[in-house]
Amino acid sequence: MTELAADSPVVYRNVKAFTADPDRPWVAAIAVHDGRFLATGSLEEVQAAAARVAAELAEQIEGDAVVEEVDLEGNLVLPGIIDAHLHLMGTGEALQRVDLVRAKSLKEIQALVRDHAAATRPNRWVVGKSWLFDAIPGREPTAAMIDAVVSDRPVLLDANDYHSAWVNTAALEELGITDSTTDPAGGRIARDADGKATGFLEETAAERFAWAHIDRITSTEQHQAHLASAVEALTASGITTVIDMGLGQSALETITEAERDGVLGLRVVAHWLMSREGALPQHLAQVAEAAQLARMHVSDQFRVTGVKFIVDGVIDGCTAHVSEPYTTGAMPDPIWDYEALAPVVAAADKAGLQVALHAIGDAAVRTALDAIENAYRENGSGPAGGPLAGGPLAGGPLAGSDGAVERRHRIEHIEYCDPADIARFAALGVTASMQPVHADPAIQANWRDMLGPERSPGGFPAAALVASGARLVLGTDAPTAPYAPLPNLFIATTRRSALDPSLPPTEPSNALPLQDAIRYATANAAWSCFAEDRLGSIAPGRHADFIVVDPDVIESDPDRLLDATVLRTVVGGRTVHRQG
Repeated sequence: MTELAADSPVVYRNVKAFTADPDRPWVAAIAVHDGRFLATGSLEEVQAAAARVAAELAEQIEGDAVVEEVDLEGNLVLPGIIDAHLHLMGTGEALQRVDLVRAKSLKEIQALVRDHAAATRPNRWVVGKSWLFDAIPGREPTAAMIDAVVSDRPVLLDANDYHSAWVNTAALEELGITDSTTDPAGGRIARDADGKATGFLEETAAERFAWAHIDRITSTEQHQAHLASAVEALTASGITTVIDMGLGQSALETITEAERDGVLGLRVVAHWLMSREGALPQHLAQVAEAAQLARMHVSDQFRVTGVKFIVDGVIDGCTAHVSEPYTTGAMPDPIWDYEALAPVVAAADKAGLQVALHAIGDAAVRTALDAIENAYRENGSGPAGGPLAGGPLAGGPLAGSDGAVERRHRIEHIEYCDPADIARFAALGVTASMQPVHADPAIQANWRDMLGPERSPGGFPAAALVASGARLVLGTDAPTAPYAPLPNLFIATTRRSALDPSLPPTEPSNALPLQDAIRYATANAAWSCFAEDRLGSIAPGRHADFIVVDPDVIESDPDRLLDATVLRTVVGGRTVHRQG
């Protein structure tokens, strides 16, 4: 009986592939073998490479090794999208929630919550997401507003930015929040003039009370279902790798189990979320824990690479740390001030961990840059390397002969920063991580109102960062925003709304050319997580992660990014999604 090789090469022909590889940006055919790109180029070149490998395999097994050919019918092929900032487990959990982002008034929110409660089990929490501040009278949500439609069950509604939570009276009781409950560090339990808790939780108050409780009452089976739902949705949208910016214990356990069972389905690069609770000894213990995780999880499927700090809040809720007051008069403190942040960032840098810092207000961005610069002074050298030989990144493909590793620290969101600080990103080698979907004009009214007409035009300065020499990467921050990458690219390249395309663009001078935006969501994103030799482009030797898109969104009108179909998603040479 003739033996056939199980790992015979596959040739994808009749394609128009944008590779994100500067040496060969467009190719007409691709060969894949053993989970990696074997060859790219003309059909003849690719077929010849595949035939050589097949002949070698046939000789090894003394049988036949057949080259499979797949006709992609002239469709556009892109590298697999790397979402450079996403919350994987939260995305899966959010798929079970009622979406409130299109609700324009309290009445609409109440109707959606009431209907969702009627459709869920009576013993379950009622959960919702993505309400907008300008839909709430006076921008001040209260438990009584939810009690009017659901009072017999606990209700949790996360704001669109996922930095504050709105709960009803039943939820306050189950969470153990009373009028005398102390505000946690970096957070606030809103209270009325009489000191009574109103049902609105800001920043770490939402994290410590509401989100931690939901996590505790979620079963292992539910966590697994959330992960499976997220992976299915993300791969169907064209995402093949996520950089998870909020890894916690339950997510770690769920993802590790999925990887072990071979059902993870995409690649995950994770940052351990740092808690602001405690003082320096507790913070340093968290760094040590993250370093241990980074040594344990090093595969191409699941890798822990660093830590994540939430330096401040968000502009919509007036909790982002700004240098001048909001139009409301608010002038909030940061969650991590420089004195608390700097020594912990330096410790993480010394441990060889990649540092990611959520910083949305201009003062927070400056604090984050200052903390990174301080780490270079404390530990020696600069962005290109340092005394990190003992760190978990040492010994990898980017380590030099002395064991040093190139630093690639990051600042997340880059919504509003002082123009004087833009040049510091390139000077310090700091990756600028941005989510264009947060600049969607349909959700920008309150954001712009809080900053006012003088500051708001400087928001989301993508083109200015690129012009300064900064390395820009793009993500969605799902579930705080829709996860689909093609509409995200539409906003990046037009500054128009994916939710309501009829709206005029905001600050179109910061729009990006589409091919550049694709590179920032693929090749640059791979670089940002130390994977440019393995991911982010269609080139020989890279992992065979790619997507097939209809129509050709590069040659089409930009609006086609909103309705384009991902026909096929391939991760490591294996098709994980196929339309129809």
